[in-house]
Amino acid sequence: QVQLVESGGGLVQPGGSLRLSCAASGMIFSTYTMGWYRQAPGKQRELVASITGGGKTAYYANVVGRFTISRDNTKNTVYLQMNSLKPEDTAVYYCHPFYTTDWGQGTQVTVSS
Repeated sequence: QVQLVESGGGLVQPGGSLRLSCAASGMIFSTYTMGWYRQAPGKQRELVASITGGGKTAYYANVVGRFTISRDNTKNTVYLQMNSLKPEDTAVYYCHPFYTTDWGQGTQVTVSS
């Protein structure tokens, strides 16, 4: 049974930083492309960043140059370093292995002064 546990969210002022983590279990982690998604109130869930098992990254939405996705296959964990946060980054953030139906519970990120 796949489990995904996100952590690291919180309240931060505009311009601040947060580092999200997603610990995975019950899967051969290194074989999956992992994605970070977010969902703001009243909006659809959107893909923010992805990383292949070998470490190739891609960025979406308006996070290029501000967010960095990484992974540690020895720890079955994927990270999202978020810098220069803006109020519009406020959302629940989820990790998700591509081509599966597995989702974690998400972690809330609130950017506000």
